[in-house]
Formats: sequence, C-alpha cells, structure tokens
Amino acid sequence: MAATCTRLAKCPTVALSNGLQVPILGLGTSHHGGYSHRAVVYALRECGIRHIDTAKRYGCESDLQKAIRESGVERQQLWITSKLWITDYGYQTTKQACLESCRRLGVDYLDLYLIHWPDGRSPTTSSREIRAETWRAMEELYDEGVCRAIGVSNFLISHLEQLKEDSSIVPHVNQVEYHPFQRPQELVDYCQSQDIVFEGHCPLAKGAVFTDPTITELAKKYGKTPAQISIRWSIQNGIITIPKSTKEERVLENCQVFDFCMEQQDQDLLNHLTPTRRMIHLTYPLWNG
Repeated sequence: MAATCTRLAKCPTVALSNGLQVPILGLGTSHHGGYSHRAVVYALRECGIRHIDTAKRYGCESDLQKAIRESGVERQQLWITSKLWITDYGYQTTKQACLESCRRLGVDYLDLYLIHWPDGRSPTTSSREIRAETWRAMEELYDEGVCRAIGVSNFLISHLEQLKEDSSIVPHVNQVEYHPFQRPQELVDYCQSQDIVFEGHCPLAKGAVFTDPTITELAKKYGKTPAQISIRWSIQNGIITIPKSTKEERVLENCQVFDFCMEQQDQDLLNHLTPTRRMIHLTYPLWNG
C-alpha cells in the first residue's frame, strides 16, 4: 500500500514485519567518489537524517564511524544498514564479516544487514546453496541480536522464492533499484505479499531524472526540483527511498520532500513513464551492484 500523503515536518517511518520502524528517507553512500565526510555530518546534524545506508563494498564504513561521532547524534537514534559482499558469502565468513563491519562502523549492532547480491562465486557450489548457507548465518546473527533486521539486495522473485524454501526467516527487506524509469512493480507486489519491505536505491536514476521533460514539468508545477519530484514520487508509492549525494546543498534538497504532496494524477503519470532502463541484474556489472 502506498504511503499516506500528509504534510510532515518529520520523516515518517515504515514498519518491518518484526515491528521495527525504518525512516522512509535515508542517505546512501557508495564507492568511486560516492562518499563525503562533510555531507554525512551535514545530513545528520543539520538535515535530521537518521537513516544511513552503506556496505563493505563501498569502503567507507570506518569513515562513517568518524562522521557519526562528529555529528553528535547518539547511536540509538540512528538506523544503520550495511551489506555483505560476495567474497564473504558462506556461513563462517558471513558471521565474521558482519562483526568486522560493526567494528569499522564503531557499533555493537547493525539495524539492518543485507546480502548485497544474489549470485555467489564458487566453481563447485550453486548460487542457491551459497545463498542458503549465507542466510543461515544471517538468521543466527539476527537471533543473537547482532543484527536487528536482516534482508537482501538486488534479489528477484525467483531468488526470494528459493530462499523461502531454504530458510526459516523471511527477509525483512529487499533493496533494489527504483526510480521513474525503473519500476519493478511485479517484484514490489510480490515483496508486499510476503511482508518484505521494499527499499529503493538510485532514486535519481544516476541523474537521468534531471532532464526528463515529464519530471521537469512537474517540478515547475510544484515549485520543486526534479530530484525532489522523483524522491517524493517514490515515497508516496510507499518505498523506503535512499538517495545519495556528496554535496551538502543536494543533501538538503533531497530532504525537503515532506512539505508537499503530489496529486494522484501526477503520481500516475510517473507510474506509467516508458521504462528506459532494464533491471539492474541485466545491465550492471556484478561489481557495481
């Protein structure tokens, strides 16, 4: 069900199946120049961001520890997500990698820990077997309280169906690329039917939303920017939305999306844009997931 369109000064939350509440807007980080210490501190201290998304693969967990400490925001006020990279898949290595991420981040627990990618690397073991073994370790980390919630990233329905057959805990979250040009509605509907919360990364489509004529016209109508229109559209569709920026002014812009609502006809307009990008699994090299 889409999020209720109300005017909120404070970031609303989305409930996971275990009752935990996740801020619907987060700050993403990335590798290849996708991290800025100043921007993270600014987001936490000045913009009120309380949801940080990172991964071992991004190489900035230790930097985030410094930024969080400098911001003065207390740990219990934050929702911190990290992700397990494919080189650490497997039972024992998964547990060790999680503890190492906690150490780099300077925390005793993660709010959410995700399997970053559905495909493992093994010449002798199938990806399904690797996922099942890895997920068994994730379940134990959850039971032990090291992770308050566990989930997956970039999983398709087939991967989720297999995992359901091979495990006892359904993922709390599936994080996938989501923006006006990439709307995997069948996957969103499936996740909702299984009580899996859908998170969307790359909401600005790597900048493609800035020049799309439909989005720019809506930006003029609402007196907002194309980025704000795209983020608001995603949030009104009930998607936990995780934009990223290394510029303070962009971080602020991305946060200013709770003082307006888009009319349903405009939501529908973006819901039916002609997709110009295919699913991440079909176009992205493995190391970019």
